[in-house]
Amino acid sequence: MCFNETNGRISKLMSMIKALPINLSNLQKTVLQQIVRGTTNPYRLVRRAKLILAAASGESNSSISRRLELDRVQVRQWRSRWFEEREKLSAAEEQQVTEKALMVLIKGILSDRPRPGTTKSFTVEQVVQIVAIACEECEKSDRPVSHWTASELADEAIKRGIVEKIAPRSVGRFLKRSDITTTSRSLLVKCQN
Repeated sequence: MCFNETNGRISKLMSMIKALPINLSNLQKTVLQQIVRGTTNPYRLVRRAKLILAAASGESNSSISRRLELDRVQVRQWRSRWFEEREKLSAAEEQQVTEKALMVLIKGILSDRPRPGTTKSFTVEQVVQIVAIACEECEKSDRPVSHWTASELADEAIKRGIVEKIAPRSVGRFLKRSDITTTSRSLLVKCQN
């Protein structure tokens, strides 16, 4: 089976998947329309509000995708996110929250969720120690080189027990960052002059 056949089958299957139904209360619709009309709202928020309004009017994911120039996966994602939060929205309205409070809730639903990212691998103290090594002369560390390289500094930091492991690229970033307030020349070059 070639790629085009597979891709065609996947597209056909995805188009057969029934879109989650979106039902809006009058207040939710009003708030979403205010977001769309708001001149200071971020573009992403406006597009997502338009997406939910279109979904509630019965428009298909494919149609929304084409009209708003979004990937169908994104349309499904935001439709699904709204569908998951429908009980929270209903509960807020049952508690007779203000339109302003509902606006905050809806903007929260339509906002990006925090991304996990990576945790910081190195402490400030470790970075300072690595930068300090860069300012030393290579000969003092019994290195057979005349100038520090990022690889040599990484090896030396591991050898001295400052870090368990570190990539030369990380060392390079530390050295570039430490020179922010001066010229574009790196700290490594300054230390060796």
